[in-house]
Order: sequence, then C-alpha cells, then structure tokens
Amino acid sequence: MTASPPPVLPDERLAAGIAGLALRYRGSFSPETIQRLVIDSYERLAEHARVRTHLVVLAEHLAAERLDALAHIQGAPGVGLPRVLFVCSQNSGRSQMAAALLAHRAGGHVLVSSAGTHPAAEVGPVVTQVLTEAGVDITGAFPKPLTDEVVRAADIIITMGCGDACPIVPGRRYLDWPVTDPEDAPIAVVRTIRDEIDAHITDLLSSMRIA
Repeated sequence: MTASPPPVLPDERLAAGIAGLALRYRGSFSPETIQRLVIDSYERLAEHARVRTHLVVLAEHLAAERLDALAHIQGAPGVGLPRVLFVCSQNSGRSQMAAALLAHRAGGHVLVSSAGTHPAAEVGPVVTQVLTEAGVDITGAFPKPLTDEVVRAADIIITMGCGDACPIVPGRRYLDWPVTDPEDAPIAVVRTIRDEIDAHITDLLSSMRIA
C-alpha cells in the first residue's frame, strides 16, 4: 500500500517551528499532532491577517498555547493553577484588557488566556495605550481564535459580549461581564472601560481567594 504524501506546509518556515515544538513536547504529543495544530493555527490566523510578516511566529505561539491546554486536559484537569479564559467577539479590546489585567494582578497564581469568536487583525492601539498607562505591558499580544482545547482546559470562562457564539462546556464556572465594547471609542471612554474591567478583576480575585 502506497503511503500518503506528507501535507504541504503553508509556509516552509513552519517546519522549523514544528521541529522545535516536537522537541519541547517530546513524549507528550506525536509529531503528527504537533504538525496538525501548527498548520491549523496558521490557517486560522491567516484568515484575518492584514500583514503576514510575523504570522509564522504567531502560529507557533498559538499552537503552543493549544498544546499546553491539551496536555492539561489529558493530564489532571482541575489540578494545579486555576485557568481563566476571557472570550469576546474580536479579542482586540475587552478580553485582551481583562486577560492582561488579571495576569498582571494575579502575580503568577492564575493561568490566563483570551480568544475571540471572530478575531480581529490586531489589538486596538488605544487598548494598548490605556493598559500601558496602568503599568500593564501587552507587547506580543495578538487576537486569537477560540479553539476547543483552550475552552476545555479552562476552569473559569468569562464572556464579554460574544452572544450565542460564546462557548458552553459542562462543569465550568461561567461569568458574563456586560462591558462596553471599546472599538472606535475615544480614549477617555476606553480608560473608563479599563477601570470597570479592573473592578471586575478585583471581585474575581476575591472569589478565587487570591490576594
């Protein structure tokens, strides 16, 4: 029986990233699983990309996040650090602010992810600015598509305006934060949205008993 030819990579530079991830996750995932997730991550990001200069690197980052989530699912879910996932529509404003603020304030005691049901091409520049004003650095952040692995790995899923497209997984703690979308809003309004999200973060940390 003739073996099937290997899949054609959308960008040959992905081969180096796949090899690196295969080494990193050796013993946990097969090279075929890693290649499949990297290519799928690349294709998902390419759907919304305006500039593809850094698309290969971003695909590797997204694939690594998905592999970490998958390892958690296959290992012992509910054990270790709590995992919080923020979901909005474009993952360019509210969920990015919430994830950055929680990661900043939790001090390494929470694993934080964010994603969008219809991700935008980039994080809003005003969002980046108001977070920088608050001492929160989101360099390297980019809108990510919502994937099954990250949803199933989350202990707490916080939705922010994604409506019926928001994920539903049995056994998870769900919260919905009715926060205004900062897209195209003046910076004064975005600062107010940031502070509103930060107040929600304070309540969340209190409920999780994290100082």
